[in-house]
Amino acid sequence: MSDSLDSRVTVADIAAEAGVSRATVSKVLNGRSDVAPATRSQIEALLATRGYVPTKRTKRPLHLPLPRAATRRRGGLLELVVNDAGSPWSAEVIRGAEQEARSARVGVVVSVFDGAPGHGQQWLEDIADRAPGGVILALSELTPADLARIAKLGLPAVLVDPVGDADGTIPSIGAGNWGGGMAAAKHLIELGHRRIGVITGPMRMLCSQARLAGCRAAVERAGIALDDDLVMHGDFHYHSGSTLTGALLDRPEPPTAIFAGNDEQALGVYAAIQERGLRVPADVSVVGFDDVPMAQWMAPPLTTVRQPIAKMAALAVRSLLGHQDGAEMTEGRVELSTKLVVRASTAPYSPG
Repeated sequence: MSDSLDSRVTVADIAAEAGVSRATVSKVLNGRSDVAPATRSQIEALLATRGYVPTKRTKRPLHLPLPRAATRRRGGLLELVVNDAGSPWSAEVIRGAEQEARSARVGVVVSVFDGAPGHGQQWLEDIADRAPGGVILALSELTPADLARIAKLGLPAVLVDPVGDADGTIPSIGAGNWGGGMAAAKHLIELGHRRIGVITGPMRMLCSQARLAGCRAAVERAGIALDDDLVMHGDFHYHSGSTLTGALLDRPEPPTAIFAGNDEQALGVYAAIQERGLRVPADVSVVGFDDVPMAQWMAPPLTTVRQPIAKMAALAVRSLLGHQDGAEMTEGRVELSTKLVVRASTAPYSPG
């Protein structure tokens, strides 16, 4: 009598008995080369003795030897995980990752993780079950516990612009946020602005903290006090920029310039200024951060701090592909420089 589906040996069963992750078992099943020989032998023995039957997703039975060419070929898709695939920032991450992967003839699948209650930690196990060739995590809600689970699952991973300090356990790629914030404020100060409003991103994010710190450093270096009443904490989205700009403009002494924590918020800043019958930059100068494509299409075109978003994603892909080819992944953080791009949304301060 044949075994029922309920008694079928699973990848999870083999992983538990071998003391490894399900991703490692999947690598062996898919002929991947990045498994230690001793571990591979142990898993293959368990698969044979336990009578493992490959599912439809397994392309070839374990006992059939792979052709030599297959063992040298990069394996699997890369998986890119973002919070919001529709945001301008995520669109640039996707573009950079896809272009780099395409040039290497590797595919990228995009997953969206919104961190909503009920999702729990299953999303990491789901990724491990898919056994991608590597994972790019462009997420704003990774916790130290998440990072520990990623390392335990054995997923080759790179963080892009991480929300917090990854303490070097997983490679990360980011931008010079502090220098970008300083460049934005310095530009406004050189134009004669002294009352500078700031709309940050979420302050749990290191990038938001660093951009504000850089702005504050530039103001203090110029001998000016940054008015804390003009510093508003946003969420990097359009409505945040619009609502908080309204609050800034309602101050008894409103700012003459506003530094928005990202370009999407800057678009909301424009809307609030225009709703009050004011003009950019004649009445209020505006600086953004990111330099996503829409920045140059805004009316007027936005002065902003360019961070190389697409390049950060491309470097993440390059790192993962190098790992597949046998190279060691560099630990710690790679930080790319930012650059102020001056367009028509800033102008010299004109009293009255």
